[in-house]
Amino acid sequence: MRTLAYPFTEEDVRSLKAGDEVAVSGLVYTGRDRLHKYLAEGNPLPVDLHCGAVFHCGPVMVRDVSCKSGWRVVAAGPTTSMREEPYMSEVIKSHGVRVVIGKGGLGKRTLDACGEFGCVYLQAVGGAAALIAKCIRSVEGCHFLEEFGATEAMWSLVVDGLPAVVSMDTHGVSVYEDVRRLSESRLRVLAMGQ
Repeated sequence: MRTLAYPFTEEDVRSLKAGDEVAVSGLVYTGRDRLHKYLAEGNPLPVDLHCGAVFHCGPVMVRDVSCKSGWRVVAAGPTTSMREEPYMSEVIKSHGVRVVIGKGGLGKRTLDACGEFGCVYLQAVGGAAALIAKCIRSVEGCHFLEEFGATEAMWSLVVDGLPAVVSMDTHGVSVYEDVRRLSESRLRVLAMGQ
């Protein structure tokens, strides 16, 4: 398993191949539909995403006065990334994002942007929200809480050893496309056998 630490450099990202296991450490920002639309439209951002990571996640947060930020993460499972496909290539291009974490993959436009601009898509384990939350060391802040609500807000999280698999790399390889092609091929064989 390779360590991938913030800030995520283009060199590190381009050295990864689909199928590589990684442990992500450092600063990541959560983002879902409303944030991606906002970013793709060119609106101002209170943080710099250059060489950063966007985690497709709507974490379950609770107020906790013992934490520096006043917030604690209870659960942080990845959400379905394909909903962000209309925006993701523009977000990668305009904001210099190097790492996208989610589940289920993204489409061809995003895969092309990953190759052109140096970004990888990491598959986090779905259904393991409580376990992933244990990798979160701190909540550094929150943006757009009033505008978007807690689930859609942009949470700044520091993670340590968040496990994931490179599922779309900078070399044009998408494990999701590979699975689709293999499934279609096997389906044709099965259909001919009947």
